Amino acid sequence: MAPAVRPEHGHRHHHHHHHPELRGGSLDTAFVVGILLNLLFVAVEAAVGFCSDSMGLLSDAGHNLSDVASLLLAMLAFRLARTPATARYTYGYKKSTVLVSLLNSVILLVAVGVIAAESIGRLFRPEEVAGAAVAWTAGAGVVVNGFTAWLFMKDKERDLNVKGAYLHMAADALVSVGVLLSGVVIRFTGWHVVDPIVGLAVAGVIVASVWSLLRDSLRLSLDGVPAAIDPEAVARTMQTTEGVREVHHIHIWAISTTENALTAHVVVERLADMAQVKRRLKDRLRELGIAHATLEIESAAEHCDEQHD
Repeated sequence: MAPAVRPEHGHRHHHHHHHPELRGGSLDTAFVVGILLNLLFVAVEAAVGFCSDSMGLLSDAGHNLSDVASLLLAMLAFRLARTPATARYTYGYKKSTVLVSLLNSVILLVAVGVIAAESIGRLFRPEEVAGAAVAWTAGAGVVVNGFTAWLFMKDKERDLNVKGAYLHMAADALVSVGVLLSGVVIRFTGWHVVDPIVGLAVAGVIVASVWSLLRDSLRLSLDGVPAAIDPEAVARTMQTTEGVREVHHIHIWAISTTENALTAHVVVERLADMAQVKRRLKDRLRELGIAHATLEIESAAEHCDEQHD
């Protein structure tokens, strides 16, 4: 951020958050239910995978286990985000939601590497697989993953971690459909090479689902402008606000996966109108998804040394 921006800790005014509120209690329940269901399913899927020697089931079980870890981390971040701010952590622990989202993306990419390596090995050394066991277990996966995805559906557009949980579970449900189909094919045709092919398809689906999550998480962790915010539209909106002559030195970043902040220098027509201009700007910024705005007001005659930094 700009060197001249003054830290906000110690101030007494209140920020009003106008981003869509997440359903705290309901999401806590969704995380707990999702974690327990998926842990149970991972245990069953891994056991059947070992007994039937199915790479498709074992790879999917490994991926589901990584999803359990992701759900645990997301739930932890979700709860940390509601921890009150302190003198040392002036925004509380809200940034943990961004860091957890980035970590979850990395976990998924590691899982992709393992699944792809094992599946490629099986392509050259196909092994016999019990198609019926694979099909029944994958069918259970469709139900478990589909239900877990439904738990997060209502809030998926309100938070990056919730969206990540939804995408993981929805992708897993689709993957389970693929494994189910491979089990049926193996049962009736004996084409065991289908199993590693499904393993590679699993890896492809995971990469497709995690790419946007990784990109957005990395951007937010580097204090980049959130994807939902158009910086040019923000500058244009501020510039056209009544009483504003010029706006410069704008910085926009994410406090968490649901809250955005901005600092800017604002040149006003009349210093006497400073309070009204500031209020208008903050109201318009909230409409654009920026709940925290710190504005440095300047007069037209004032020279800003930071403008060209």
